Amino acid sequence: MAMKLIRYGEVGFEKTAVVIGGEIIDAGGVSQYFDEDFFTRGGMTALESWIEGGCVGGTEILDKVRVGAPIARPSKIVCVGKNYAEHAKEFSGEVPTEPVLFMKATSSYSGPFDEVETPVGSTHLDYEVELAVVIGKKAKNVTEESAAEYIAGYSVIGDYSEREFQKHRCGQWTKGKSADTFAPMGPHLVSCDEVGDVGDLPIWTKVNGEMRQNANTSDMVFSVPYLVSYISQFMTLLPGDVIATGTPSGVGMGMLPPRYLQSGDLVEMGIDGIGEIAQRIVGSGC
Repeated sequence: MAMKLIRYGEVGFEKTAVVIGGEIIDAGGVSQYFDEDFFTRGGMTALESWIEGGCVGGTEILDKVRVGAPIARPSKIVCVGKNYAEHAKEFSGEVPTEPVLFMKATSSYSGPFDEVETPVGSTHLDYEVELAVVIGKKAKNVTEESAAEYIAGYSVIGDYSEREFQKHRCGQWTKGKSADTFAPMGPHLVSCDEVGDVGDLPIWTKVNGEMRQNANTSDMVFSVPYLVSYISQFMTLLPGDVIATGTPSGVGMGMLPPRYLQSGDLVEMGIDGIGEIAQRIVGSGC
C-alpha cells in the first residue's frame, strides 16, 4: 500500500502523521516516533493496517504547522559523491568507477522548510538536491538483487555545502557538508510502491525562481540497489539511516563564474513523484 509518512511540530517535539488525499492525519496512536525502533518492530506494516482500517482514532491536523524531517534523527547520513555523470564532469571531468562515499553529521539534519544557516566564515555556500533512500531494516553485506527489501521509502534531501571548507580546508568533504541545517529533508517519506521506478524521475533545483539543476535520476552512475548493496559492505545500515544518492549538474560551483548562495536567497528543490522542499538562506548566527 502506498504511504506518505510525515512529522509535524516544533523542533525536537515533532509528532507523527500520514498524508492521505492531501490531509494530514495524526498517527500517534500507532507510533509516536518514526525512528529505528519503529522500522525494526514492523511499524510500516502496522501503519499500513491502520490506514486500511480507516485511521481509527486519528485526527486531521487543520492548523498550519511546521513540517519536520520525516523520520527522527538517523544514526547516520551516508552520501554519494559524483553519482550523476554530468555533475561528475562539471566537478572534476572524471566519472568514478566506484562509488565515492562521505558522511554528513546527523546534527545537520533539519526540516524541509526550515531556514538554512550560513556558517560563520562562509563565502562559498552551495546547493545540491538529492534523492534520499531511507533504510527499513538492518542491512549488512546485502546483494544488489535483494537490496530493495531493505528500503523503507524515499524522500528529497538537500546536501548544502560550503565549498571552501570542503575543498580548501585540508580537504575532507565532511567538513564542508555538516554545518547545522545543511541536510533539510522531506516533506515526507514516500513508500516504495508509491514511487515506482526511482531510476527515472525528474529532479530539480530553483534559486530565487531560476532553474539551476534540471535533470533525471536516470543520469545516476550507480543505481539505488547497487548503492545499498555497496555501502552495506563497508558499514551496517540501520533502520532509519539515510543514503543521499548524489546530485545532478547545475550546482553553483560548476558555473562560470561560480554563483554561490547569499543571505535572503530562496532555494526550492524537488523530485517528481516524491515531493518538494524549500529553504530560505539566512546569515550566520540567525
